[in-house]
Amino acid sequence: MDLSFDPDSLSLPVGHFVGEHFIVADGIIPMHRPSDGEAYAGCPVADADLVDQAVQTAKAALKESNWGGVRPRERLNVLHRWADLIEQEAETLARLEAIASTRPVGQLVDGDIAISAEQIRFFAEFADKEGSDLVPTDDGNLGMIMTEPYGVVGAITPWNFPINMAAWKLGPALAAGNAVVLKPSEMTPFSTIYLAQLAVRAGLPAGLINVVLGDGITTGSAMTGHPEIAKISFTGSTRAGSAIMENIARTGVKPMTLELGGKSPQIVFADADLDKAAAAITASILGNAGQACVAGSRLIVEKEIAARLIDAIKSRMDGVIARPTWDAASQYSPIISERQRQRIDGIVSASVSAGGDCLVGGACMDGPGYFYAPTLVAGVDQNSPAIIEEIFGPVLTLQTFEDEEEALQLADHPSYGLAAGLFTRDLSRAIRLTRRLQAGTVWVNRYGRSRDHILPTGGYKQSGIGKDLGREAFQANRKSKSVLISL
Repeated sequence: MDLSFDPDSLSLPVGHFVGEHFIVADGIIPMHRPSDGEAYAGCPVADADLVDQAVQTAKAALKESNWGGVRPRERLNVLHRWADLIEQEAETLARLEAIASTRPVGQLVDGDIAISAEQIRFFAEFADKEGSDLVPTDDGNLGMIMTEPYGVVGAITPWNFPINMAAWKLGPALAAGNAVVLKPSEMTPFSTIYLAQLAVRAGLPAGLINVVLGDGITTGSAMTGHPEIAKISFTGSTRAGSAIMENIARTGVKPMTLELGGKSPQIVFADADLDKAAAAITASILGNAGQACVAGSRLIVEKEIAARLIDAIKSRMDGVIARPTWDAASQYSPIISERQRQRIDGIVSASVSAGGDCLVGGACMDGPGYFYAPTLVAGVDQNSPAIIEEIFGPVLTLQTFEDEEEALQLADHPSYGLAAGLFTRDLSRAIRLTRRLQAGTVWVNRYGRSRDHILPTGGYKQSGIGKDLGREAFQANRKSKSVLISL
């Protein structure tokens, strides 16, 4: 199966999806393909009236379908059919994703899209297995904790893994009995529109998924401030998450799940399997060209093995070839925009000016598109811009330590606590340090998620509030009430 395609041959769904209707709209925000820099489309911007139309459509769909009150197995069956259609339409979804995003088409069908279908099936199984609880009371009373859907929930997804992030939000919300108004990133909206259309084809009552395109200032603010959106789920930058919290506070009070920025450390001890560590570390920073909130961007290595590990990482960074995302042979992603590429280059340059030593890369790659060379910067301290800033690019920093305490001090970041990696053969050390690392996820002798969707993800500090994935994500989409009955 050759997934390569001509990017000019695609018909793009430029518009919004409300109810079961595609609403054609003028493209206002210019869009450029990251792989070649060519302008190719415009993204519409939903105003407050259109957002309200989507909310009212969602409310009406909930009432008419009784989605939150039907036999839970019915919700499960519809979601399974949707997952089946996602797999059947994987090639179309992959092309719509690859043209606009940083995701190579060859990594999508068996990667992001297959995983998204798995995650929807995973959350579907909660529909008839999670519910209310009887709780212990005295013999004269009956105590219960009842749960029920919120109603209409809002979801805002980022540009770096568009389909996957949509599945994170839609799967648990729908399985829990809610309707969703979703805003994808204005840079990567098209695959999400098609994903919603597939849900209706699978038998999901029209109006339970509504996709409105637009920016954060207009569309996002209208969503987060809408009084009839009962909960918000957002994945993106810490700065944007703070703006969402501010807007919610200004317009009312509602629960929110925020998965935000990260600056994740990877600690390598001298007893680690260095080949395994080097492969995991390199993959974590080159995957999607480092454009992931959990990217392991800070390497902290025991001094006596630093030289050997550096050589192993450098050999894996050398020879990376820039190909467009619509080439099935592409394995390395472009940066999402020229503005972001220049930001990455500016942070690297500032870090070198402050005393850092660029061992690999450190420059924009030649040729079309917004590619940035894999980069390794040594000689940085805790005040370096490359240590402090979430770069969101293929830039790895190197620091060394002599004992556990120094390693932990270097690993602790003043702002972020999303994920951390730890490489050691010493089980006691692994458990001891895992307990002390300030991160919502710790990977030991690996770096990155598996396809065990039961493990939740979320951060400490300014890396977020609440959890995505796992049982926690389903529970976060239902509200609870306490009931006490006197017998």
